[in-house]
Amino acid sequence: MLTVSNLHSCYGESHILRGVDLALPEGAALGLLGRNGMGKTTLIKTLLGIVRPREGSVRFAGREVAGRAPCEIARLGIGYVPEGRGIFANLSVRENLQVAARPGRDGRCDWTYERVLDTFPRLKERLDTGGQLVSGGEQQMVAIGRALLTNPRLMILDEATEGLAPRIVEHIWQVVAQIRAAGISTIIVDRNYRSVLRHTDCAVVLQKGKVALAGSSAELAQQAPALEGLLGV
Repeated sequence: MLTVSNLHSCYGESHILRGVDLALPEGAALGLLGRNGMGKTTLIKTLLGIVRPREGSVRFAGREVAGRAPCEIARLGIGYVPEGRGIFANLSVRENLQVAARPGRDGRCDWTYERVLDTFPRLKERLDTGGQLVSGGEQQMVAIGRALLTNPRLMILDEATEGLAPRIVEHIWQVVAQIRAAGISTIIVDRNYRSVLRHTDCAVVLQKGKVALAGSSAELAQQAPALEGLLGV
């Protein structure tokens, strides 16, 4: 589904990604781990076309997408749940969801408006409420639902549980499990590496823009000392 080879990305003279390699099979989930400032966000932005790579290859669903415009990459079937949620404050919950709804690239409509509301029942009571007026947890539900309504082949979730109450966090991870069960390839960034490893098939740890550790999630879960050294937890 996704193959990244020798990827280098920069902000001006600041060289952030330094030869990153990773592979995500179709239908699999990958955990992207690392301390703040290690390159996780830059890698995501490069995959999405927001940052143009200086060197390297990004292949999605058999197509080279490195350097293509973000709108072109999104249309190929990538759903994005950004850190900070990215809610349209001047739109209602209903409008935030409906603005993104469309069939997948192959015409699939597995994720409908009704299915999203069934997945997040709390939103049914907030449909006419402004996006800026609902709670942080409800905003995160809107952000995930909005991405699902694009019927993506790949979902990228960046810090989807950050700052949320434990009960909401538990629900978010249950939805992540549903996304995986639906066969959607997934990239998950989250500070709780134990939860990430429980909900993914494989993982990579970035350190100073390079892959410092990679492998199956089950294998990495057995390497707690190495993980704690790299993640500073």
